[in-house]
Amino acid sequence: MKAKLAVRISIACCCLLSGIQQINAQSLDTSAMSRHYKRFTTRQLYASSAFIAAGVIASVKWQTNETSFDAKVCKRRNEEMSHFKTDVDDYLQFAPVALTYAFDAMGMKCKNDFANRTALALKSHLLMTAIVTSAKLIINTERPDKTGNNSFPSGHTAQAFVAATFMSEELGQRYKWTPYVAYTIASSVGVLRVLNNKHYVSDVLVGAGVGILATKLVYATHQYRWGKNKLKKKMVLG
Repeated sequence: MKAKLAVRISIACCCLLSGIQQINAQSLDTSAMSRHYKRFTTRQLYASSAFIAAGVIASVKWQTNETSFDAKVCKRRNEEMSHFKTDVDDYLQFAPVALTYAFDAMGMKCKNDFANRTALALKSHLLMTAIVTSAKLIINTERPDKTGNNSFPSGHTAQAFVAATFMSEELGQRYKWTPYVAYTIASSVGVLRVLNNKHYVSDVLVGAGVGILATKLVYATHQYRWGKNKLKKKMVLG
């Protein structure tokens, strides 16, 4: 148990440190184009750090208690909702991405054009998948329902928070209500993963942190190779 906890903490620290290193490694471009996009600040790491830290805490068996918070929630779920099962979370995890494109098509313009937006979404998903898959293989935690040893962290939740952060980045500056919609959907996916007995609370919390972190890193490092001429023309005329 101590060995698994140490590995979890190490992965969390490595994720955060790699993020900070990538941010610090970026050159400070003072061109008009770079100013057009919101700069990345370490403040944007607060949410992902909090989720990851909370996930690690939830998995710990404290000296003052016999069981972890994970175990308590799992036991309560099995006592009161043992027959609960739904597949909604399988589809809901992608809802914020679908809504982003749908809202853009309806006239709620996103921050980035279609090509850059799609590249950002794909890169965020790939980075999140790489982190989650690696963690699952290294940690090798059994699921609450005993169906496999790939419980930590939750891939569904990570994907949902990638999608929510993507929607927030693309629409949040103009439409202040969209992040609330996005993160409510993402949080619902996390709750459903626990209620479906597929994940512990710590799996969901860390998954959320990884999803946010991956998307923030991609937005911080994306080069916006498409639409540069259009953007330059817009800024010159504007």
